[in-house]
Amino acid sequence: MFTGIITDVGKVAALNQRGDLRARIACGYDSATIDIGASIANNGVCLTVVNTGIDAGQHWFDVDISAETLSKTNIGAWKVGQPVNLERALCVGDELGGHIVSGHVDGLAEVVEMHDEGDSTRVTFQAPADLARFIAPKGSVALNGTSLTVNGVDGCRFDVNFIDHTKKHTIWGQVAVGDRINLEIDTLARYVARLAEMQGI
Repeated sequence: MFTGIITDVGKVAALNQRGDLRARIACGYDSATIDIGASIANNGVCLTVVNTGIDAGQHWFDVDISAETLSKTNIGAWKVGQPVNLERALCVGDELGGHIVSGHVDGLAEVVEMHDEGDSTRVTFQAPADLARFIAPKGSVALNGTSLTVNGVDGCRFDVNFIDHTKKHTIWGQVAVGDRINLEIDTLARYVARLAEMQGI
């Protein structure tokens, strides 16, 4: 379980196809504090740590990525050297600064428009039709693992404002039109919609 508050920007240090895809992620976390089997969200995808270490002062962890995960996320487009939003799993007693995020990506949204508004940047996304119905103005979404508030919704399109702090401390400062983004809808929205369906609302 995660909160969508990014705590480090890592970097893809190596990719090795070996049945499943194994990725090595260089990070700012102390690798001695990362347990084998721990969950870390990588661009919003909950992945299990299978190895850790430190090389020339650089801490890292390895994760294995299944074909199913590759088919549902943007990880298949990863390249060595690419930055990655990271968040370690929520611990009991941690501050819940974003919203409850599972790390189970529902689909991919595409960046279709961007423009600056003061120091912020408004970004418009195109969501898959089957997921768009779960996205509501002032509701929450997780995009590449970042907990964000939806400004407005127009059909399958929705927009979000990124403040300067978010752009500087996550990978959102490097986003571009055409990028495909990991989208996780709010779990609460999913259950409310399901309940409405069952009651014929």
